[in-house]
Amino acid sequence: MMMGDHVKASRSSHHDEEPLSPAARFFHTPRFNLYIIAIVGFKTSFNTDVIKAGLEQTLVKHPRFSSKMVVEGNKYCKNKKWTQTKVNLEDHIIVPELDPNIDFPDRFVEDYVSNVTRTPLDLSKPLWELHLLNIKTSDAGAVGVFRIHHSMGDGASLISLLLACTRKTSDPVALPSVPVKKRARSTFNSRDGFWWFFLAIWLFLRLIWNTMVDVFLFVATTLFLKDMKTPIKGAPGVELNVKKFVHRTVSLDDIKLVKNAMNMTVNDVVVGITQAGLSRYLNRRYSEEKKDGPVKQSNSNIPKGIRLRAVILVNLRKSAGIQALVIHYQSYVNKMTISLSVDPSVIPDPHDLCNDIEESLKLIRHAVVNKGLIKDVV
Repeated sequence: MMMGDHVKASRSSHHDEEPLSPAARFFHTPRFNLYIIAIVGFKTSFNTDVIKAGLEQTLVKHPRFSSKMVVEGNKYCKNKKWTQTKVNLEDHIIVPELDPNIDFPDRFVEDYVSNVTRTPLDLSKPLWELHLLNIKTSDAGAVGVFRIHHSMGDGASLISLLLACTRKTSDPVALPSVPVKKRARSTFNSRDGFWWFFLAIWLFLRLIWNTMVDVFLFVATTLFLKDMKTPIKGAPGVELNVKKFVHRTVSLDDIKLVKNAMNMTVNDVVVGITQAGLSRYLNRRYSEEKKDGPVKQSNSNIPKGIRLRAVILVNLRKSAGIQALVIHYQSYVNKMTISLSVDPSVIPDPHDLCNDIEESLKLIRHAVVNKGLIKDVV
């Protein structure tokens, strides 16, 4: 009987523990100790008791949000694992006392979020917290700020979890409906099989060629093809500085209009307006630096042959691009929110960069309308 109890207890203890995945361990290394900051706007002010009751029935029941990280071993060999623990919501929900009539509430929220990132999360409890700001901004009646350690999941998994925690207003017990892309009907004709065969070969050869070019550029970048010095390139160690978070909301219908007119994807349009916005921002920064110099006759102040690269996380060499500038796009209903994380010492005017990205979308949309390329927005 005692042996059976011992085995049962051991199994239970083992079930409550789970080793960190390689990606999760990676996010706990000193140079990649990352947090996810999620800002959620609400129509009305918060009822804290209602929020807590909802979290008890949803988020707290998720294994990752009810586990803390435990480190065992010595400095040469550390074993990190998730261990189930009892969650005290009072340790995770922060409700600061705020003046509802505060001046410049949008800027206050931006500064508040930046200050939140100054302190690390307590490793003795699950690695998340929620700040409830009962303050009315330009686009919300109240603001919730999640801070979640990146080792707990990526953006896609956390958005899925958020959806799983919500219910339909028409049916309080039903999960929200997620739209599914319909497959296009096949129009393949056997008579065209000959041409499809040559098209497939051509696309395959293009894939090989583009891969060879990318490999060559990667090797060249590693050896000698470095980024140019620009106003938005920070000094070494800039990724450790405190960041400022700003956002701008634009019309998703405008993005879809350009997408349909140009026969491309939403992601293509987003990349295009990001590049155009950065070009406008750099052009203005270069013009400000040359105010005391000779006036250029052309409209562009950007040096010819400028070379900039975006940084992706999966990178085997030392990052050398425009860091911790991080641009996120998040669509919701008929809106697209552009979120920027910047180092104020490198980009002191992030709102201007938001303006440039938004203005780029307007200019592209205006060009599409003028050329008569409009198609039905779906």
